[in-house]
Amino acid sequence: MTTSVDLKQRCQTIELLLADVDGVMTDGGIILDSQGVETKRFHIRDGMGIRLWHKAGYRFGLITGRSSHMVKMRAAELGIDILRQGIDDKSEALRQILRELGLAARSVCYLGDDLPDLPVVRSVGLGVAVADACDELRAAAHWTTSARGGQGAVRETIELILRHQQRWDDVIQAYTSK
Repeated sequence: MTTSVDLKQRCQTIELLLADVDGVMTDGGIILDSQGVETKRFHIRDGMGIRLWHKAGYRFGLITGRSSHMVKMRAAELGIDILRQGIDDKSEALRQILRELGLAARSVCYLGDDLPDLPVVRSVGLGVAVADACDELRAAAHWTTSARGGQGAVRETIELILRHQQRWDDVIQAYTSK
């Protein structure tokens, strides 16, 4: 179990946030219309959180086992330039991203919801499970959100990190000073 002191220390080193898509950025539902076109529902506050994360000078990325044009569109809309789709081995994708960016695993936060996320959650500085993640992931995570996947869990995690880094007030100042 992670203590509040340990959680604060883990948050201090985070500069890259990576997340799964289905079950984290969405509620995990996959909707296909009669032509087989996929639709996903993203929470607007997660998008705002990602914009605030970027405003703080940090990078955000997605690592997902599925491939979807909708995810590519949402990533582009939010300025997410780290996008790995159709990934079977998320640990290998993490290692590649770390090499490309010259970062250590301790500077990464990863949000997941299911078994394919387990090795990554265990290997990063701050492993996060969404509230409705599988039991094994919640047990391995350093922290579990109160929000379910697709219901603001990404925003909640971003706020947690930026508040522990004492950067939240600066990042939201443009909204609160008017």
